[in-house]
Amino acid sequence: MKSISNSEKPYHCDYCGAGFMREKTLAAHMCEKKRRALQKDEKRVRYGFYAFGRFYKLSAGTKKEKTYEDFCASPYYNAFVKFGSFINNVKPLYPEKYIDHVVTSGVKLDHWCKDELYEKYVINLILKEDVTTALERSVKSMMDWAEDKSAPWNHYFYHVSLNRAVWDIKDGKISPWLILNCATGKEMLSKFNDEQLGLVYHVINPEHWAMRFNRQPSDVQLVKDIAKESNL
Repeated sequence: MKSISNSEKPYHCDYCGAGFMREKTLAAHMCEKKRRALQKDEKRVRYGFYAFGRFYKLSAGTKKEKTYEDFCASPYYNAFVKFGSFINNVKPLYPEKYIDHVVTSGVKLDHWCKDELYEKYVINLILKEDVTTALERSVKSMMDWAEDKSAPWNHYFYHVSLNRAVWDIKDGKISPWLILNCATGKEMLSKFNDEQLGLVYHVINPEHWAMRFNRQPSDVQLVKDIAKESNL
């Protein structure tokens, strides 16, 4: 019996060109090119595609915008999608800003998902950002906690689990600007054990914040006023 060539088969994959005798077989077919095309709207893939475009624009100096088809054809597709998954899972502060930080860092692509890289970014941001940005993000994070727990947001320092507080501080969600300038924030810190204090020490760094607060007394007063008005 003569075998049927690929071109003679009535149904063909639009992505890889493979031929099939039955439409149902074509519908069930999943090649790598088709899989990548169908993943386009997944959040991790969107982050990966965004990082791909920013890399070529910021690091390689490419002026022409990269298309999703360019991304799918890239040998680095899987590595960028892996980074996209990291972004989606970690939910970094200001994701687009973090992506730009990483793609211009000079760090190799296969190291972009390392926790140390994100921690360095976070600590640099926390220690340098202005008081307004820090307060806005802290209050939003406390409100997110309140929504999860069906509790008033200003009860955060009283009732948040200490482990969650540790991660919120490490991740920059709750700023030392607020913690160290209201009584309930300092009371929460006093409940941390040695291990928990060790995990947040690089953020809470007493020497840094004592110097910062001394230089910016009007900002300290602003935080204290807001804390008092909010019954923190």
